[in-house]
Amino acid sequence: MPTISVDKAELFQRLGHQYTTEEFDRLCFDYGLELDEDTTAEVEAAIKKGLPAERPQLKIEVPANRYDLVCLEGISRALRAFLGKQDPPQYTLSYPPGGEKDLITVTVSQETQRVRPFFACAVLRNIKFTPISYASFIDLQDKLHQNIGRRRSLVAIGTHDLDTLTPPFRYEARTPTNIAFAPLGRETVHTAAELMQIYESDKHLSRYLPIIRDSDVYPIIYDAEDHVLSMPPIINSEHSKITLETKNVFIDTTATDDTKLQIVINMVASMFSEYCAEPFTIEPCKIIFPDGSTRISPDITPRTVTARASYINSCTSLSLTPSTIQSLLTRMGLSPTLSLNDPDALIVSLPCTRPDIFHEVDIMEDAAVAYGFNNLPDIFPQTSTVAQPLPISRLTDVIRKEWAMTGWVEALPFILCSHEENFSFMNRPDPGSLAVKIANPKTLEFQVVRTSLLPGLLKTIRENRSHALPMRVFELSDVVFKDTERERQARNERHAGAVWCARSAGFEVVHGLLDRAMKMLEVPRIGRGDGRNVGYYIKEGDDPAYFPGRAATIYYRPPPQKPSKTSELADELKNTLHINQDRDIVIGTLGVLHPTVLEKFEITYPCSALEFNMEVFLKRL
Repeated sequence: MPTISVDKAELFQRLGHQYTTEEFDRLCFDYGLELDEDTTAEVEAAIKKGLPAERPQLKIEVPANRYDLVCLEGISRALRAFLGKQDPPQYTLSYPPGGEKDLITVTVSQETQRVRPFFACAVLRNIKFTPISYASFIDLQDKLHQNIGRRRSLVAIGTHDLDTLTPPFRYEARTPTNIAFAPLGRETVHTAAELMQIYESDKHLSRYLPIIRDSDVYPIIYDAEDHVLSMPPIINSEHSKITLETKNVFIDTTATDDTKLQIVINMVASMFSEYCAEPFTIEPCKIIFPDGSTRISPDITPRTVTARASYINSCTSLSLTPSTIQSLLTRMGLSPTLSLNDPDALIVSLPCTRPDIFHEVDIMEDAAVAYGFNNLPDIFPQTSTVAQPLPISRLTDVIRKEWAMTGWVEALPFILCSHEENFSFMNRPDPGSLAVKIANPKTLEFQVVRTSLLPGLLKTIRENRSHALPMRVFELSDVVFKDTERERQARNERHAGAVWCARSAGFEVVHGLLDRAMKMLEVPRIGRGDGRNVGYYIKEGDDPAYFPGRAATIYYRPPPQKPSKTSELADELKNTLHINQDRDIVIGTLGVLHPTVLEKFEITYPCSALEFNMEVFLKRL
């Protein structure tokens, strides 16, 4: 959940009441927010010491999908409606005197499809900024960039002083050497290629450079006199920067996702339209796309959702009338009306600031918030269920308990690891179709989802080298493999793994641990040519993670499926000829780890390891 900071005095002035910290905390809780911190005490302490201090701030956690609450304007508007002090605002488009033909136009070039294909814009006329509202305007853009914009990679916002520009505008994409302008905060003109080098050392902007750096063309916005407005998503132009004296604001948004683009332009325009000379009015623009089609932006047309009083009552265990529900939804900033055709239905008009509402269940949630979750009746559910662990978890607990009672210690390492640890450190090649890789890993330690438990256990031993020998650690958890046959393209597999570290290799120790696990699972040990239908056996293996000649592969012979008469005769013949092994499957490995593996994990003592798949035994539980 994002945390926003709002000016305490300004917020309380807008709400028309001076709350204590406890009272405001309760109000936030009732609305579904959380007051994280009130800095009043810190500010007063700093003032007493003669230190510089800002105005007291309230730090409030808001839901991640409530983009309308990430600024002072939105949160005060929502709380005033919740308290019944104002009706939900009605946002309208205000056309110029000449109508649509006098709208500001923006022509989108075909080349933009190669880098940031979507564009939207809006104009706020006769706006009046104060230092607090100006700071909130900038902060809202930053919050949307980091949240729904995913650090500007999906959506980027630019705001400009319209009086310094000459419409119409052009949204183009040019090669970096053909773009030159003075960026925000600088007087010197630089090419886009030079700016990318200059901002490499900029703590704030350097994180956004990779978004377009490798592209052949960079997006750029021009006015009729070829003045640059911005080079999204990196920097705006110094020429069109907004100040406290700005009266008319042009807002541009560029994106790689059209849905998020529309949400962002609606949010920025609607939140600050209250400062216009005519509050809650937005002047639209006309966007001309490469194919000749046009769009009026922003589209703030309210959506409608039908909600049934019976559904809301069934979910909340209440008996509210439709008119009561109507008043509750009004407090949540919605505009419901009673249906003339169905006495049980309400037609709910959703403002452009509520993209979080998708379904009738979201309407029900808002009604429950307005009613008060603490006021909902405590009743027994109409259905009763008894929870029970998953079969694989029950199976895991059998082995976990047994291994723990033999003196082994369970480890819980991360399920993510580096690519090197998963493959090269274990002397295992990467076939490219085995491991699920993270597209944008934050660190080199979390690049892939592990395909083996052993790297995590070896790292556990490495970090506990100061402990007395022998060290006996095990883990019972999931590994993940790519699986193109499944809808999600991957599958989880529960494995059991253990590592013994001591002054001697201890192959017989992990072998005994395997035998103990199989005994608890009632899986007998058999020979490879044994005619028995069920069991396990080991055979010399060649896994490069283990020392040559000290490695074994674990085979499991599952019970046969219920056969027909014909297959019964065939199985009897196979048993007689000792050819049951064609049904045998590889479930794991054990052995003495290769010295190069231990060296890479910085372990100086010999180790033996064991790992096998547990899911093959599920049907026997």
